[in-house]
Amino acid sequence: MDKRIKWSIILLIGAGLAGLGIYQFTPHENKELAKADVMPKEKRQRVLNVNAQVIKPHLLTDEIKVTGRLVPDEEVNLSFETSGKITDIFFTEGTLVKRGTLLAKVNDRQLQAQLKRLEAQIPLAEDRVFRQNALLKRDAVSKEAYEQVKTELATLNADIEHIKASIDMTELRAPFDGIIGLRQVSAGAYASPTTVVAKLTKVTPLKVEFAVPERYARDIKKGTKLDFKVEGRLESYPAQVYATESGLDMETHSLTIRALYPNHKSELLPGRYANIQLKQKEIEDAIAIPSEAIVPEMGTNKVFVYQNGVAEPVDVVIGLRTDAEVQIIQGLAIGDTILTSGTLQLRKGMPVTLQSIN
Repeated sequence: MDKRIKWSIILLIGAGLAGLGIYQFTPHENKELAKADVMPKEKRQRVLNVNAQVIKPHLLTDEIKVTGRLVPDEEVNLSFETSGKITDIFFTEGTLVKRGTLLAKVNDRQLQAQLKRLEAQIPLAEDRVFRQNALLKRDAVSKEAYEQVKTELATLNADIEHIKASIDMTELRAPFDGIIGLRQVSAGAYASPTTVVAKLTKVTPLKVEFAVPERYARDIKKGTKLDFKVEGRLESYPAQVYATESGLDMETHSLTIRALYPNHKSELLPGRYANIQLKQKEIEDAIAIPSEAIVPEMGTNKVFVYQNGVAEPVDVVIGLRTDAEVQIIQGLAIGDTILTSGTLQLRKGMPVTLQSIN
């Protein structure tokens, strides 16, 4: 009796397990999935909120932005051409001096004495030449004797010119108009050709020196215009390229360029850094869009256009690039509405809602 009860229980349990397995592997209707299948397509797709922009033609300027420095038009360390004791200093530090202005003087008393001695001999030498010439005309003296006194007079004049040149070397004069800096010597000091008396700087005009990458080297030519700013000033200053280096720098692969700024009022000083904007070219009525609207894909560039409430991708050909915009050569037209946000989430035919339109 016990064995029959035992086997009955085992058979009941086995039948229950078999029935449960059959139920689990039998297909059942998913009520939520079935409900989703009967929902309209518009309700099942997510609507993305985006910003848009209506394409309008405008001026597009290609600019290069680099950093440069202001360089004096001329600058020199002033020194005497000869040695001697400084007797006088005639300039005031930090002032504007004109070309040829006497700035300092070295003792020339010995040279002045030699000059006077030679100049005193001129009348006698000239008289000798006059008398020998008169005698030569009467054949009273040989031509060799006349040439001798004539040579002596020429030699005397040459010696005088030599002394005058030596005296000029004792005078320190400004080689060009400029601002003279702080003096490094005092009267009474002994100066030599290696002694720097002061620095003279020409600040009108100023040179703007900068370098551009080699890809722009062929585009920068004499006459190219640019604007630059300096720290602490809001205004821009115009300059014009006047020269370029003969070749690229082998280490940086850049081309050094210099431009001129008139600096008529001497308001800018050399040595300052300059933020330079170099205009390459200007395109009128260009179709240009924000760079964030471009979607690179498999070697092509796409832009999503708003059409009848959905986003549609359009292949475009791009041209000039600036810091914020990209020129579109082909693919878009004036009046098209492009999407400028959420471009990585957009898909063809995706419903969108325009939050703002520029």
